Amino acid sequence: MPATLLGAHMPVKGGLGFAIREGFKIGCTAVQVFTSSPQQWKSKPITDTMVADFRAAKVETGIEVVVSHDSYLVNLCVPDPDRRRQSIEGLIGELERCATYGIGFTVSHMGAHLGQGEEEGLRVVAESAKEVLDRTDPSVTLLMETTAGQGTSLNHHFESLGWLINALGGHPRIGVCLDTCHVFAAGYDISTDEGYDSTFETFGKIIGFDRLKAIHCNDSKKALGSRVDRHENIGEGLIGPRAFQRLVNDSRFENTPILLETPDAPEGHARNLVTLNSYFGTL
Repeated sequence: MPATLLGAHMPVKGGLGFAIREGFKIGCTAVQVFTSSPQQWKSKPITDTMVADFRAAKVETGIEVVVSHDSYLVNLCVPDPDRRRQSIEGLIGELERCATYGIGFTVSHMGAHLGQGEEEGLRVVAESAKEVLDRTDPSVTLLMETTAGQGTSLNHHFESLGWLINALGGHPRIGVCLDTCHVFAAGYDISTDEGYDSTFETFGKIIGFDRLKAIHCNDSKKALGSRVDRHENIGEGLIGPRAFQRLVNDSRFENTPILLETPDAPEGHARNLVTLNSYFGTL
């Protein structure tokens, strides 16, 4: 069966309920949001009215699957202990806001080692993530996003994600969000049938599809293995249309939210959703 949950990251300038309704207008069946500014540590208090409006919007639209993305400031392995503490508390705050709204998933880039080395960075991320999970509501799952490996960003190899899952004892509330642009830029060639099959075979062996809870659906402006994170409209970048035709018709992802983060949002999202929907049944 083809994918049933196609959507996009939607603006929340009118609140989370606004984001759901705007997503519905452009054809989303799943939505990603920020619960607070991604560029600030401070967040506004959540009121009962805000929660009620969000829940009403879900009922009105029938959109049940909502994913949050944490602040871009979070770095769970930053060397400075005060900044690391700020990141831990910031991510805890994000998961707690999600619990208040009833959002089941939070996506996080997790961290960049900033010169400590990958091994030490992963060790500290695992230590920090354990505290985050221990101190947050069990209704919210933390999704580690695959990165392009730009700078010293961790998790551009599936092995790193697998290591973290094991280091966290296979915690039931740790999962993965795969970003198509990021994995391509990191060196996984999903642009061809052979590369697509190989990439997801490797993912299944190292991580397991039971851990894959969301997919960020983006073409890439930059070359395979460039380790540069630049999103492009679907079918217009260096990945090309074939991977996305495969993706939306892949029965393994029938109930996995596939979420656009393409340029020119939200107008670009509407166009890219039309493109994705046109790929159904093309294989």
